[in-house]
Amino acid sequence: MKTMDCPCGSGKRIQECCGKWIAGRKKAPTAETLMRSRYTAYVLEDVDYLVETTLPASRDRTLADDIRHWMKQVQWQRLHVLGTEAGDRSDTEGTVEFIAEFIGPNGTDRHHERSQFKKVHGTWFYVG
Repeated sequence: MKTMDCPCGSGKRIQECCGKWIAGRKKAPTAETLMRSRYTAYVLEDVDYLVETTLPASRDRTLADDIRHWMKQVQWQRLHVLGTEAGDRSDTEGTVEFIAEFIGPNGTDRHHERSQFKKVHGTWFYVG
């Protein structure tokens, strides 16, 4: 992984931030950390990480293709975390609200989402 600032907006180098989660060296400790690392994976076009961090029950057979299609359409610009509900180390569920700015086929746009996360056997997953 090349040396660069982490796209998640933490102000850290990617290797000291989301890169360690994406590389599989460690598990994301909170729902927000997982959400930030997933945003970074979109920027890096790491489809495998996005599929692996989606709750198995939420995955469908076209998930990887759907992600690839979305990645070809956009260029991610900036992430704004608006808030979190639960999702800490001691929780098993959490919600993270964010806005991700991007440039798409129709110009500059924003994706606003309240993502749900669930921890299963000590590992956080994106639910939807």
